[in-house]
Amino acid sequence: MAQSLVRIDTRGQGLYEFTDRATDFVRQAHAGDGLLTLFVRHTSCSLLIQENADPDVRQDLEAFFRRLVPPADDPSMRYLVHRTEGPDDMPAHIKAALTAVSLSIPVTAGRLALGVWQGIYLFEYRDQPHRREVVMHLSA
Repeated sequence: MAQSLVRIDTRGQGLYEFTDRATDFVRQAHAGDGLLTLFVRHTSCSLLIQENADPDVRQDLEAFFRRLVPPADDPSMRYLVHRTEGPDDMPAHIKAALTAVSLSIPVTAGRLALGVWQGIYLFEYRDQPHRREVVMHLSA
């Protein structure tokens, strides 16, 4: 069993890949077979496994979520009450509620069992830069 905390500095809304950091953690733990659990310690971002080959995929996902949940100052969102931290805050909480805050990835023979085109991402929903924390826990 091993555990570590990874910090991801964001520059605003978007997908931030950190597959290499999870891979390094598993390698340094000298894991055989096990399970890597990732957990983000925030309520306005999420975790995602997604294609990491074509940047158009990330661009389309970001555009989709902006259309799905627009900022609180959009007329379609006037029903929102929580506006204390700005027009991106409550929509960020909604997006995080629709997505995952934890992931489980099998580890086989010391390697993440990700597919060829899969990467691990933090999906930031806030406009301002943030320092996000992801707990990585490896169990055998």
